Amino acid sequence: MGTCLNPGNKGFQTIINGNYVDKTGLIDYVNSTINTPLKLTSFSRPRRFGKSFAAKMLCAYYDKKCDSRLLFQGLKISGEKSFETYLNRYDVIYLDVTRFISTAASIKNVVSDVQTKIIEELREEYPSCIKNQERVLADALLSVSHKTGNEFIFIIDEWDALFREAKDDDALQKEYIRFLRGLFKGGTATDETIAAAYMTGILPVKKYGNESAVSDFKEFTMTSPAKLARYVGFTEKEVKKLCRKYHMSFEEMSAWYDGYSFSQIQHVYSPNSVMNALQDGEIQNYWRKSETFESLKQYISMNFDGLRDAITLMLGNQRVRIDTGTFQNDITSFDNRDDVLTLLIHLGYLAYDQKTQEVSIPNREVAEVFQSAIKGGKWRPVEQAIEQSEKLLEATIRCDSETVALSLETIHEECSSVLTYNDENSLACTICIAYYTAKNCYTLIRELPSGKGYADYAFLPRRNRSEPAMIVELKYDQNADTAIRQIHDNRYEGALKEYIGNLLLVGINYDRDAKGPAAKKHSCIIERM
Repeated sequence: MGTCLNPGNKGFQTIINGNYVDKTGLIDYVNSTINTPLKLTSFSRPRRFGKSFAAKMLCAYYDKKCDSRLLFQGLKISGEKSFETYLNRYDVIYLDVTRFISTAASIKNVVSDVQTKIIEELREEYPSCIKNQERVLADALLSVSHKTGNEFIFIIDEWDALFREAKDDDALQKEYIRFLRGLFKGGTATDETIAAAYMTGILPVKKYGNESAVSDFKEFTMTSPAKLARYVGFTEKEVKKLCRKYHMSFEEMSAWYDGYSFSQIQHVYSPNSVMNALQDGEIQNYWRKSETFESLKQYISMNFDGLRDAITLMLGNQRVRIDTGTFQNDITSFDNRDDVLTLLIHLGYLAYDQKTQEVSIPNREVAEVFQSAIKGGKWRPVEQAIEQSEKLLEATIRCDSETVALSLETIHEECSSVLTYNDENSLACTICIAYYTAKNCYTLIRELPSGKGYADYAFLPRRNRSEPAMIVELKYDQNADTAIRQIHDNRYEGALKEYIGNLLLVGINYDRDAKGPAAKKHSCIIERM
């Protein structure tokens, strides 16, 4: 067994010795593509979402130099019809691009190092098939296939590492793309030597203009995972099962690590964070521990029109519509705010709704990362508003409507330098920023269906909390009395009937025409039910 050629099943054995969540159904998908026009698969996901685990799993299943039957016994793939057909039947070429980058004398040598290393291992395994002077991997593979009839399965992990580590080296990137095209761009070499390929990384396949640089790959991404959505991260069913096993609060796990949603799978969790929480017996921010904030700070501070407004809206629990089509799938080619936001989707900082084409901050864990990233500079007004939110929540709970109105006035003034404040949606954003720390003890629900309509916001206390539940109704250029009356008339409190006796009704109005230094743009009425 080599480093690249037939690396064995040790990697996957180590994984399943831990708290393994069965994702072997992915193997059945790859099996369905073998020696078909769809045999080249690219599946990109953020860091901490199990990319390398999947790559090692595929190596263990296909590698002809080992017997992996017992490893997969009892797992989902063992019950599929394709299991026996392809189990340990192929020469596997495993390519971890980050390892080659870390061991190269110079990053400029990586492409040649990759070819040299794989050809060396092929020559050791098939000494009579490859000439000593051979330097082109595609030709070496073709020679082996012609003389032995063998086919190869490629597993490429961190395929995009060169685009991230050598982000400004256009010549090296193009050399790398030519290498991939030589392997996978159709023709005799690909058709006769490669039974299938699985490529994973953070970024989708690089684009030049509107065209993919390696166009024969079927792509599954964070903006369109299609039938592979269940393998992006952990599903709700999987997390519930883990929470029961380890006696952890599913409600808290959901608030911290859920939030990625796709058309085929509505709830997808960050797997690394879930597993760390189970191991430590403590729910906390594991994303912050495994990722620096510098790159996020860099991206959200870019000088594109509308970017700061979009980030502020999402900090305020809003969703923002974007166009993902212009993104070039790298970390340097940005033309507008949507390119930056699309990159943040692929990095896992934002969740994307393919149906509405909207982005949002997925969960409490990532929200805390954003909160850390906005400290200082042009984000100071939003940071100050968030800092005041704890006092605002305390005033609301004690029904001090005068202090609430004054606090909202201050927070509005601070946020107005960042956020265009001209409608109820912007008011809702400011309210969410104003009550930012409430997320520590409440679940916030926007437009809660109840009675005859939708309450603007419901604040539901988390498990084992004593704070009152709250219904917040917002008005723009009307009055707080109207907001309270609407709660009563539409019976919004009906959805929270279990909290009656410990329920606050909060009506807030913003009057943009209030004049004079003493005039109050915000008014508030709070009733206790």
